[in-house]
Amino acid sequence: MKNKIVTFGEVLLRLTAPASLKFSQAKELIATYGGSEANVAVSLANYGLEAEFVTRLPENDIAKACLMELRSHNVGTKNIAIGGERLGIYYMENGAVARSAKVVYDRAN
Repeated sequence: MKNKIVTFGEVLLRLTAPASLKFSQAKELIATYGGSEANVAVSLANYGLEAEFVTRLPENDIAKACLMELRSHNVGTKNIAIGGERLGIYYMENGAVARSAKVVYDRAN
């Protein structure tokens, strides 16, 4: 019998300044999706385990792109509920030399 691992959590859109640029220097941001539980599901799927992710996503094109990204890593998404108003976002500035990384969150509630 093959076991399925189910993770539950919030997905966040991460917008990262390229390379080691500061927010004030960046003219563009790189978009990726993450969140601890989603990242765990992707890692488990990469090891060949059956992983399902459960969350709620708004009904918009950004959320659809997130679903496509999860599915591209063989993470099950059939139990993801559609609803709510927005996807949480966080902005990340990579650290460089002696400067530490910086994160700014933009989430509802």
